[in-house]
Amino acid sequence: MAIDTTETTSASPTVHSPLGTRLSTRDKLVLFVLCAAQFMVALDFSVLNVALPVLGKDLGMSQSALQWAVTAFALPSGGFLLLFGRIGDLYGRRRLFLTGLALFGTASLLATFAWDPASFLTGRALQGLGAAAIVPTGMSLLTTTFPEGPARDRALGISGTLLSLGFTVGMVAGGVLTDVLSWRSTMGLLSVFALIVLPLAPGLLPESRTPDRPRLDVPGAVTVTGGLLALIYALSTAAERGFGGTDVIVTLAAGVLLLAAFVYVESRAHAPLVSLPMLRRRTVAWGNLGGLVTFSMMSTVVFVLTLYLQETLGLSAFETGLVFGVQGVMSAVAGVYAPKVIGRFGARRTLVGSLAGQGLFVAGLVLLNAHTWSVWLATAAISLASMCHLGAIISYGLTVTSGVPDEEQGLATGLVTSTQQVGITIGIPLLGVLATTSSDLLAGVHTVLALDAVIVLAAAVLVATGLGRDRSRPVEAEALGLR
Repeated sequence: MAIDTTETTSASPTVHSPLGTRLSTRDKLVLFVLCAAQFMVALDFSVLNVALPVLGKDLGMSQSALQWAVTAFALPSGGFLLLFGRIGDLYGRRRLFLTGLALFGTASLLATFAWDPASFLTGRALQGLGAAAIVPTGMSLLTTTFPEGPARDRALGISGTLLSLGFTVGMVAGGVLTDVLSWRSTMGLLSVFALIVLPLAPGLLPESRTPDRPRLDVPGAVTVTGGLLALIYALSTAAERGFGGTDVIVTLAAGVLLLAAFVYVESRAHAPLVSLPMLRRRTVAWGNLGGLVTFSMMSTVVFVLTLYLQETLGLSAFETGLVFGVQGVMSAVAGVYAPKVIGRFGARRTLVGSLAGQGLFVAGLVLLNAHTWSVWLATAAISLASMCHLGAIISYGLTVTSGVPDEEQGLATGLVTSTQQVGITIGIPLLGVLATTSSDLLAGVHTVLALDAVIVLAAAVLVATGLGRDRSRPVEAEALGLR
């Protein structure tokens, strides 16, 4: 990902808000464009979830083939993330960002008007490629536009909040649109987002890239892209058929070997795709672990609750969307107050506390049963867990980027972005398989939720231990401009 954040190459200057001042109108417009694009991509990860049964009947897709509606997007979006981020660094982030937006919008239209499974899955795959270009370049453009300090903290906080909200809103919008219109309207919504953002972006976003233009680390790009593609394919296929299939075992092994080769290549590369010394920083390593866990485990909870609410309790897609609507409102509330909590207690303490809270509230979901009153427990617990999840998202981004030199900020935020996308991608196939392949869905849901809670709580302990005691005084909220 980006190695330097001090560069601009176009006639349009980079917009820098003075430290500690309010954002200018132009700053706000730039932030709107970048965050709207990130929100759109997050929306795409979940908007189809509740529409899959209807979609399958309309296009003639079998139950076993429906998983590919998700996997076709997840493979390219996760697999090409690091490669496209580096290409943007070298040849222009703004250029690649706009290309990704155009591709995403066109692909969304193709998926909207798909006439058979092949055309639909092609649209989904092209959406994933567009997302892989949008996400890393969008984050790098954000950090090169807003200098380190209060302006960047606010921008990263808003971006992280909208990323999480996008996943939740996708569940709500998917249910409402599918019931009121059709599943095609969920894809149409994404094309509308692209059509709104794309015309605004060229006039607002400055071009930027690394000034020294090092060569592309081709061996690193090949090994990490191949490794991520193989790993995501294996996990996604396992969610459909279990881990016993030959193709799952072979691609899982290939993914692990390729990622191991990537680490070896990067340790010897002159201009590596990922700087290994950066990964050895405590705040970077443990902060990203917290981010990976909070994203992957919360996406898993949303997925299995969708199955539970519709299959066990018999709720409609619209009613399921309402449950997640409450979750979305509470997440928005958390997004407002999380920066103030961070200003008072510090990012590290907030990260650990948020992970612990998320794990505890998810553990409460194990009490769900087949009785209708469980919908109230599900709504309350997922909403409270999501509030903690939002605190973890914002605080882990600040933890990872704190204390990092300016010339390495782009790399640090690039790792934050990669963690977000990989976490969203792997969470569902990693644990969701235990629910989708269980002969007793409720028992499978209980197993997934229990494991999910244990993993998050274990991560809280590991992150607290790995980061150690934060001896620095938390920055007061007033100094951050958060109150």
